[in-house]
This record gives sequence, structure tokens and C-alpha cells, in this order.
Amino acid sequence: MVDATTAILVVVRLLVLALGILITYYSFEAYRRTGTYYMRNAAIGFGIITLGVFIEGVLFEFAGVDLAVVHVIESVAIGLGFVVLLISLRR
Repeated sequence: MVDATTAILVVVRLLVLALGILITYYSFEAYRRTGTYYMRNAAIGFGIITLGVFIEGVLFEFAGVDLAVVHVIESVAIGLGFVVLLISLRR
């Protein structure tokens, strides 16, 4: 049986994943409308961050990887996504 903390974690992670997908989608749509590489990079950056959230959930829930390890993997993906966003904003 799943304890309450794990259930809350799963629900919160699913909400974050859904929001990440929406932000990535709207960033990509903005890129398609404007054609600017800023919006393309925003879509890529948010996509990488969202992918990190997804991978963390899959590895923890289905592969049984240790929680600390999946947090490190997610943090690396978030860091890479932020680097892409930073590069996009600095140009």
C-alpha cells in the first residue's frame, strides 16, 4: 500500500509535469507564430526541464531507482534547461 507522502508526491509531480508540458507547448506555438530563435530556445529549455520531471517520476515509480539518484538526474535536466533559457535570454 502507498503511504500518504508518496501519494502526495506523485500527485504534485504529475501536476508539475502537466504544467511543464503546457509551457513547452505554448512556447513552441509562440515559436511557430514568430519564427524567432528565442522562442525556439524557450521551447527547448522548458522541454528539457519537463523531460527531467518525467524521467524522475518514471525512474522512481517504475524502475525503483533511489530517490536521491532520481533527484540528481532531475536537477541535471533542470540545470541544462536553465542554461538553454539563459543563453536564449542573453542574446
